[in-house]
Amino acid sequence: MRAVVQRVTKSHVEVGGKIVGAIDQGLLVLLGVGQGDDDRAAAYLAEKIALLRIFSDEQGKMNRSLVDVGGKMLVVSQFTLYGDCRKGRRPSFSSAAAPATADRLYQLFCQEAKQYVPVETGVFQADMAVQLINDGPVTLIIEYPDTRPTAAGDESTES
Repeated sequence: MRAVVQRVTKSHVEVGGKIVGAIDQGLLVLLGVGQGDDDRAAAYLAEKIALLRIFSDEQGKMNRSLVDVGGKMLVVSQFTLYGDCRKGRRPSFSSAAAPATADRLYQLFCQEAKQYVPVETGVFQADMAVQLINDGPVTLIIEYPDTRPTAAGDESTES
């Protein structure tokens, strides 16, 4: 499972010209579900994103989470995060999960995230228009499982 997380001051998603989800301060989460993803991936990413310390504290350091600042999460399904552009000129989406599986895990992610913060959503498989005002900008990519090696000398911690 893959997420692009953007810290925002405002964001909304429209379907057919109507706003279906909107937030003020919070996180816009573009969520992609890949083949082999399961319930653990949804639960892990929901908790990780809600508790990720990427909001500024009184000293201006990124030390506060979405929970800490009382923000909201806007979650938009985004199968194109699994687009493979290495060959040719047209992306291959063969690594994306089948729609039924992706929808179930997208809904589960949203349900899990609601344990931490208020959640707004787009509409799965709809043609959506997403508007946002980036805050920072702060944009991160988070994956589960994260198989990248930890950088040598990385002293960051989970706390």
